[in-house]
Order: sequence, then C-alpha cells, then structure tokens
Amino acid sequence: MVNQLNMPVPRLTVITLGVSNIRASIAFYDALGFSRRLKATGEAVAFYDTGGPVLALYRWDQLAADAALPDQPRPQAFRGMTLAWNCATREEVDAVMAFALGKGAKLVKAAHETDYGGYSGYFADPDGHPWEVVVAPGIDVGADRRVHLAV
Repeated sequence: MVNQLNMPVPRLTVITLGVSNIRASIAFYDALGFSRRLKATGEAVAFYDTGGPVLALYRWDQLAADAALPDQPRPQAFRGMTLAWNCATREEVDAVMAFALGKGAKLVKAAHETDYGGYSGYFADPDGHPWEVVVAPGIDVGADRRVHLAV
C-alpha cells in the first residue's frame, strides 16, 4: 500500500526468531498457547498467530544465511531487543509469568513495580529470546487481545 505522498505505508508484519532446536521451540510456543498456522511447513519454519504481527521460528543458521549474516558467534548477552506480552492487570502479569515458567521458560526478572507506574517481569524462551510481561499506563489490552495505545 502507498500513501498520498507516494511513500510505502510502514507496518510490522512478522517477527522471526532464530532458534537452535526448531522442534523444542515449536513445543515451547505451542505450550504457551500461541496458535500455529501453515503447519504444512513442518519443521522448516513455524508461524504463529499472535493477535498482531506473526511470530515465526526458523533455524538460527538458516536465518543468518538468509539475511547474509554470520551465525557465529552466537550472542550470550542482551541482543538489543525484547518481545512483549502486554496484559490488562498486574494479576494477569503474575499469571502469565507463572504460566510461562511452568512451560519451560527461564526467569530473567521477577515481576515488579516499574518506575513509570507499570508492572512487569521477564522470561526467556529456550534460545534466550527475552519476553517482557507487562501492564503499562497508556497501553490497554482490548477484548480483541490487541494493544491500544493512548493518543
């Protein structure tokens, strides 16, 4: 789609995570309850409906090759990005954190009051991709599970 100024309309459509063990990652994201789509792709790539952008899982080395980037050394430290699971209440944050940890996530940071008036915690998936579970002022979660930002 192109706007009036003949510029493409920006949009984020897919987030692809490089994973070491596609089978284990599929099992993890299935256990979290994300709805897998296009299952005909088998274990080559997995696509999940997240209620917004699609989450894709792809083998780490193949994703690096596709992007023409080296796959080694793999970072062990913070990678400069997080994924987020926005919630409607503090109680939901606690429930999501407990749920994810019960499904094999690793605790990164326990849920806590934030300095901006929110409440958040962090867990990591099997490859260390960090997820923030958060309720934040100005960001509402609607009945459609989508986030709605204050104007």
